[in-house]
Amino acid sequence: MKRQIAVLAASLLIAGCDPGHPPPKSNFGPTPVLPAPQTSLIPTYHMADGTPWPANRTPTALPGFTVTRYAGDLKHPRWIYVLPNGDVLVAESSSEPEKPDGFMDYAANYLQRNSGTLGKSANRITLLRDVNGDGKPEMRTVFLTGLNQPFGMLLLNGYFYVGNTDGIVRYPYKDGDTHIGAPGQKILALPTGHHWTRNIVASEDGKKIYVSVGSDSNIAEKGMAVEKRRADILQMNPDGSGERIYTAGLRNPNGMAWEPQTHVLWTVVNERDMLGDDLVPDYLTRVRDGAFYGWPWSYWGRHVDDRVQPQNPAMVATAIAPDYALGAHAAALGLAFYTAGSFPAHYRGGAFIGEHGSWNRAQLTGYKIVYIPFANGMPSGLPEDFLTGFVVNERKAITNGRPVGVAVDRTGALLVADDVGNTVWRVAVK
Repeated sequence: MKRQIAVLAASLLIAGCDPGHPPPKSNFGPTPVLPAPQTSLIPTYHMADGTPWPANRTPTALPGFTVTRYAGDLKHPRWIYVLPNGDVLVAESSSEPEKPDGFMDYAANYLQRNSGTLGKSANRITLLRDVNGDGKPEMRTVFLTGLNQPFGMLLLNGYFYVGNTDGIVRYPYKDGDTHIGAPGQKILALPTGHHWTRNIVASEDGKKIYVSVGSDSNIAEKGMAVEKRRADILQMNPDGSGERIYTAGLRNPNGMAWEPQTHVLWTVVNERDMLGDDLVPDYLTRVRDGAFYGWPWSYWGRHVDDRVQPQNPAMVATAIAPDYALGAHAAALGLAFYTAGSFPAHYRGGAFIGEHGSWNRAQLTGYKIVYIPFANGMPSGLPEDFLTGFVVNERKAITNGRPVGVAVDRTGALLVADDVGNTVWRVAVK
């Protein structure tokens, strides 16, 4: 009966979707033009259904680039980390069904299952080793198991760190290890809930670690008590001590990376839903110590969200606007600055962003890798489509995959984790 309700809800919601429109160009860049908020009794649920990649099909690269399957038959590859010796680590983990609370949650769970984003998490990290740099790993082995929805990975001072959904764990590591069998040490406990991914990145001097923790809700519907230490980027020492909130009011930060010219930390953030097709933009921004970005009381600086109760004018007055809008509902997750030398000069120093794709928009958006050029440490142009072709039928909302994490391998090629396609793709210069 529950499944029938979910199917009916999903069918009604999809059938009621307007054909929609592409995101306006004014929805991107440092000073987006924000439309008036729109709310409705039944929000738009429009998530693409996932179908397997045909053997002869890949995502679509730009002229001058080629795409190959670096590794297939993975189980929800979400994040990629390249070790100093060139080994590629892939965190295999997925969203798991949440306890539904009402009619709309049944519909949402049904749609997520069809999209391929929901299921039992593999809870492992796989190692891929390409010895001769030809883009075809000769070794594939299980690197680490017994994890809890792993996401972020980090090697620092002889320890391998994993961002599990419930905390940060570290393990002893020696260069060249292909498997970790030693027990891990949990150095930081984290709250669990809706936004489950936990990314980690070290400061360039190795003295601090930054941890991204998303909110447990859209706009704090469950109350602020459950949002403690959430919607934040935390800072801690490498042993887990000294934890503090470094940056706050970020609804769901994921990718984090250091901009190579200014050595400033940047992040991509998923903003709130159910305010209309073109609100609120996801964004790319500098991570400022002590800054507050508005969630849940306001968005894009001091635009008040009237749905949040009680209001908090004092906090809104302190909110700052992000640096760069990526368009609403694109689900920006992956982030990597390109510092290698094999791509054309245009790409050096800029940012590649993995957009997982929309669910709360009448017309699909995201589902691709975009490139943001940078100059003098700041974005210097509109987003450029770099890797597309994940959507195979836009009218029927069917995809072969959805990109998440991005990383640069030791040859300078871009690796892309496709969690619905169960594949890591490699984009290289022809």
